[in-house]
Amino acid sequence: MTLVSPAALIASRNGAGVAAFNIITLEHLEAFVTAAEGHQTGVILQLSQNAVKYHGGLEPVAGAILERVRESSVPFAVQLDHASDITLIRASARMGFTSIMYDGSTLSYQDNVKTTRSLANELHDLDIWVEAELGEIGGKDGVHIATARTEPREAADFVSSTGVDGLAVAVGSSHAMTDKTARLDVRLIEAIHAAVPVPLVLHGSSGIAEPLIAEAVRAGISKVNFGTRFNVVMTDAIRLHLATHPAVTDPRRYLAAGRAAIKADAETLLKVLHFES
Repeated sequence: MTLVSPAALIASRNGAGVAAFNIITLEHLEAFVTAAEGHQTGVILQLSQNAVKYHGGLEPVAGAILERVRESSVPFAVQLDHASDITLIRASARMGFTSIMYDGSTLSYQDNVKTTRSLANELHDLDIWVEAELGEIGGKDGVHIATARTEPREAADFVSSTGVDGLAVAVGSSHAMTDKTARLDVRLIEAIHAAVPVPLVLHGSSGIAEPLIAEAVRAGISKVNFGTRFNVVMTDAIRLHLATHPAVTDPRRYLAAGRAAIKADAETLLKVLHFES
């Protein structure tokens, strides 16, 4: 199956949400692909700038992701997530990524607009979907403010000024949450959705209870990002396996348990985003 743009996945859903799953290890990759294939639905696979640093460079891990999805039976988009390194962004584009999320949220509004617009123009020439963030979403490296919110009129101006294809908005979620206690401002989502002509993206979704995720999608969220919750279920499964089988030394045994836990959680989320009971 060929790689696709997030736009193609969003357009095919008829109001359902599109899952965007963040990859750290190859166990994440295999779990996400098999979950998507089992559900027969495409998803967005995301590799963050921080994950690239963890792997020591882009090419090995990105090459594995791209090769795996090209042989799959369902469509995938592949996105570089939360990237501010322009060199890395351009390298990802050359490798075949179909989407880039430029994170200029630490910049002033004017500098964020200027840099995002320049990158969007460059990446659109390569048919790459561009996502940006407006409003500081809590929990990322001590920079973002948990109480910040995206203002609808400013969101509309930002999209018009930059030409981005998708907008991540601050509506109450927070990055890196390990419990599901975030309280979303659903009315704000509705207001931004009414004001902005591009798909809205929800970051920090690991801290949101499943019924509220579905409510956010109904209110106007198109793309829903998940990362931390997979790390939690993977770690819990590995700990349990090692506690139950203390003599195990073959990493394939406990990593398989971690992979299975990620796959099961991904399957749950795909059902939530498609409003399946």
